[in-house]
Amino acid sequence: MSDRQYFLYKLLPPRPDFAFTMSPEEAAVMQAHGDYWDGLLDRGTAVVFGPVAEPTGAWGLGVLEVDDAGAAERVREGDPAVTSGTLTAEIHPMISAYARPFVAP
Repeated sequence: MSDRQYFLYKLLPPRPDFAFTMSPEEAAVMQAHGDYWDGLLDRGTAVVFGPVAEPTGAWGLGVLEVDDAGAAERVREGDPAVTSGTLTAEIHPMISAYARPFVAP
């Protein structure tokens, strides 16, 4: 059994319609955010990420697999969406996580 821990990363936009009304500057920040999370996927830190469509407004979801809460916090501290001040992020530890094994296409 792995000692790694899972955390929910919830990216909160500045307004409910943010996903549809981004300024060019905000869109550039979100491109950098996506690139950052692509790198987290490549390194095995992120399990999944993407926008969630909710009736009250879209928000971002990520699941992190890391050694501890400090590592999850370092992900937030490096996220361009957060460091730019454009969005905020909450990090919540998962009590347990169950995932299917990777299946190659």
